[in-house]
Amino acid sequence: MRPFWLEQALLNDGANGELAPALQGAQQADVCIVGGGFTGLWTAIQARQHNPALDIVIIESDVCGAGASGRNGGCLLTWSAKFFTLRRLFGESEAIRLVKASEAAVQHIHDFCRTHRIDAELRMDGTLYTASNAAQLGSMDAVMRALEECGIHSYQSLPADEVARRSGSARNLAGVFSPIAATVHPGKLVRGLRRVALEMGIRIHERTPMLDFSPGAPLTVRTPAGSVCAGKLVLATNAWMASQFPQFERSIAVVSSDMIITEKCPELLRRMGLSDGVSVLDSRTFVYYYRGTADGRLMLGKGGNTFAWRGRIAPVFDQKSPYEARLTDSLHGFFPSLRGVPITASWNGPSDRSVSGFPFFGRLNGAANVFYGFGYSGNGVGPSYMGGQILSSLLLDLDNAWTRSPLTRGPLGQFPPEPLRYLGSLLVRNAIRRKERAEDEDRQPWLCDKLLSKLANAAGKADKA
Repeated sequence: MRPFWLEQALLNDGANGELAPALQGAQQADVCIVGGGFTGLWTAIQARQHNPALDIVIIESDVCGAGASGRNGGCLLTWSAKFFTLRRLFGESEAIRLVKASEAAVQHIHDFCRTHRIDAELRMDGTLYTASNAAQLGSMDAVMRALEECGIHSYQSLPADEVARRSGSARNLAGVFSPIAATVHPGKLVRGLRRVALEMGIRIHERTPMLDFSPGAPLTVRTPAGSVCAGKLVLATNAWMASQFPQFERSIAVVSSDMIITEKCPELLRRMGLSDGVSVLDSRTFVYYYRGTADGRLMLGKGGNTFAWRGRIAPVFDQKSPYEARLTDSLHGFFPSLRGVPITASWNGPSDRSVSGFPFFGRLNGAANVFYGFGYSGNGVGPSYMGGQILSSLLLDLDNAWTRSPLTRGPLGQFPPEPLRYLGSLLVRNAIRRKERAEDEDRQPWLCDKLLSKLANAAGKADKA
């Protein structure tokens, strides 16, 4: 089953959406990139922009965008709300630089789409972080103060009635707004990047999985019907990395984010106040996120649902969301007036949740010519542009702020081994669900659920002081 965004984008491609041919026979390239999603495409494009003579080939096991890039919520967000974690991990100076870089990425993506005529339905209407129950009130205050003290504060606190109006729901009791965010049709964006890459002379082979590669200088990447001999290799398969390379099995937890989208109802959305592309996220650990689309639908999603055993990508990740009924109930809780609007589709996909909540990059097993980057933890639409900056800088042997960044030092911690990770994930997830259900119902959560929920504090959308 194709997720809604990718199915729309492939239909929109028309003749331009024909499959790139599978790799046949032996080929040579300066750089081989494995993975045709946002990270792989941005890496190839930015490397080619820096060095137009670079011969680059991308191999993709399915079609470009079939992974997380074509099935996320389309919320183009920054790292500002996670400033405390950035500062704790990397120090204040680098934290400030990374927040600014993540904000700049929003504008860079907008400008790239305009320059290259990518109709990705990108709307620079900002984002609204809300409290959807009394327990969430004030959860953003401390990080807002810290951002202001560092001179990187883009947020504005809004009165309660304004929050309800701009979010379209009286369930949102308070909130802060930042104009530095956007929403985008992720399927159209990734397919647009694919088109631009092809126009730049980057070779793409779809339906071409990497079977393995032999290290060396040059190295050889083997596929079912051919091979690529390349000077350098970039691995950009994100949630699939854990199952492909055992050394990363404990570096990420693979967990689903599940989404539903309504039929078109533009007039109703306008009456509700959702006439623009603002994204809305609440302040629970596994956030609810929603936004209107350019064609008048409403998409709502929630993370932290299906966990994968040993990081294996189970068939459920390519099917309708098993949480469709729950998401529909949540949608109607936020928007009672949508009860009569049918649900067009539901889907889910694997998210590569790192211990830190941020992606990490490096050289595979210390090899000088094999690079990787993944771990976006559910926020990859904007940060994948930064991933392209990092990986292109690494493979071009540049000396800049990206190659010197601590983000290039590999994973920052590990999850427990199985079965502890899997069983512990379910234990904590269920505790969080009970705690947040009690808070939604204005009840006091059980103490054990509150304590277990703290174990997942790093998984939240925003930092707590």
